Amino acid sequence: MENIREIIAENLTYLRKQAKLTQLELADKFNYSDKAVSKWEKGDTIPDIETLYSLCEFYGVTLDFLTHKGNSNDKKEFVKKRESDFRNKFLITLLLTMIIWMVATIAFVYTSITLKESYWQSFIWAVPASCILVVGVNRRLFRSRALNIASESVGIWSLLAAVYFAFTIWSLWPIFLLGIPLQTALVLWYLMNSPKK
Repeated sequence: MENIREIIAENLTYLRKQAKLTQLELADKFNYSDKAVSKWEKGDTIPDIETLYSLCEFYGVTLDFLTHKGNSNDKKEFVKKRESDFRNKFLITLLLTMIIWMVATIAFVYTSITLKESYWQSFIWAVPASCILVVGVNRRLFRSRALNIASESVGIWSLLAAVYFAFTIWSLWPIFLLGIPLQTALVLWYLMNSPKK
């Protein structure tokens, strides 16, 4: 039997090329260096089991696909249905986000009826809450650095806006100045944790 390391390396190379990704692009998606991906594909090293599982999820295959020799036609039973998987993840994210907006709407309607004054700020608070949810779901399901950066950036600024509008009588406009170092820290954090070339 051929060395399992060589089989995994061959299959990882095949899957990456099928996805039309460079080693650097794949490495960026999983927070590894392109050198690490190169070592995997040469068979010098094997990714740990958690990374292998994440790669399988990303490519829409099972671990058996990676460990069996042959072309993709021979291994159809090991291929997952990708479209429905992505669609389900997207719909779960959308459903959870709609729950946040439903709570904001209920708060708005309740205050409008009982207090005879509408609490429109509930919709502003729903924005950072949605961003927190998207970041959490993204880290678990999608693993997109760009989506994380965008969600966290919108979350920072919308949270500052929500605090500002919650206390408008105090004229807290300088609170937006906090966003500058927070945004800078966020960008620096992602630059610092980007994979080395």
